[in-house]
Amino acid sequence: MTDGWNWSRPPTSSAYPVPGEPQQPSPWWSGGQADPWRDPYAPSAVVLPTPQSTGGPPLETPPNPDAPRRSFAPILMICLVTALLAGGVGGTLGFLFAIKGGYAEGGRTQLGASGQGVPESAQRAPESAGGVVERVQPSVVTVRVSGAIGSGFVVSTEGYVITNDHVVEGADDTLSVSFHDGSTAAATLVGRDPESDLAVIKVAKEGLIPVTLGNSDEIAVGDPVLAFGSPLALVNTVTAGIVSALDRTIQAGEETGTRRYYAAIQTDAAVNQGNSGGPLVDGAGRVVGVNSVIRSVGGTTAEAGNIGLAFAIPINQAKRIAEDIIDTGKARRTVIGAEVMTGESSTGARLQSVQPAGPAAGAGLKAGDVITKLDGHPLEDGIGLIAMVRKYAPGSVVAVEYRRGSKTASASVTLAADTN
Repeated sequence: MTDGWNWSRPPTSSAYPVPGEPQQPSPWWSGGQADPWRDPYAPSAVVLPTPQSTGGPPLETPPNPDAPRRSFAPILMICLVTALLAGGVGGTLGFLFAIKGGYAEGGRTQLGASGQGVPESAQRAPESAGGVVERVQPSVVTVRVSGAIGSGFVVSTEGYVITNDHVVEGADDTLSVSFHDGSTAAATLVGRDPESDLAVIKVAKEGLIPVTLGNSDEIAVGDPVLAFGSPLALVNTVTAGIVSALDRTIQAGEETGTRRYYAAIQTDAAVNQGNSGGPLVDGAGRVVGVNSVIRSVGGTTAEAGNIGLAFAIPINQAKRIAEDIIDTGKARRTVIGAEVMTGESSTGARLQSVQPAGPAAGAGLKAGDVITKLDGHPLEDGIGLIAMVRKYAPGSVVAVEYRRGSKTASASVTLAADTN
């Protein structure tokens, strides 16, 4: 059919084309002459692109479904061997780690975590009891005399050691000391003062650490203290307590032996035989006394044990006497220049006699006077007066209160050193 509705060729610029004449394309169908999909009369051809080489590997040939399948047995065998080797290596490493971290030498189990740092709660501060012990213990020694055991403490790098006189009584060439680390050294006796119960010995050893000496006049009842020594031959022992009383005047010693007088520091720290001569230390690690005497209920001195009553010589007194012994070989004994009655029990110390040129006479005291206080300390008897006087250094001026008949009076006495 040639009607205008079924004509498939695109229209031209002329509504009715003339054969033989060139035709102008319609502006609404640009390029239609060369488009075979638009003009069925246009020449057409299928052109395949030429394959270009990219340099890559050739495509794999798909497998043949009818070919025989490969066996997985070798692969499984390799996996099994690998697993066995890995298990063996892991077991060996685990055993080695267990030996280092979980077992002690000899194959014994060691419980508890390892490799942890010290917790803050276990790091002892210098002012704690543990810190004080750590500083003081290297200066404390065990004194051995002919099988007997006492204690002492180093007071100078030259090797001087303070101890009790009754510890070194009867000492000979067997005198020796042992230190907290187990080392020992021979010792020689420098000098002793039986009435004050103090002595100085010397050891030849390098690297000695002396203690820090405190001021026994500054301590107070209730202050915490530590007692160091070797009670009952248990070396490197430390016990704790408080200051129970100050200027506790007592007399000690055998009836037929030397009489010793103490204006002592009383403490409830556990002290037993073997503690004698060891240091009594305050909360700051300073030595404030020399442990010397204990009180016990019944029994002899050799059988006495701690009942919470122990006594120490004030360090101010011990230091002064030790310096006298080191410098002169003999300690000065402080006196008031009067004899007292020790057998009677009364409130105060009654003077039995007064030396004409002595300190008491110079202060106006007379025989028969009863001294009731010395430097503010109440006196119960003559023993208390002797003990208190020896606490002070020669030349000290002390106030006394006394009773003469029914009258009371006071005076200042300048104490002196015994010339004997």
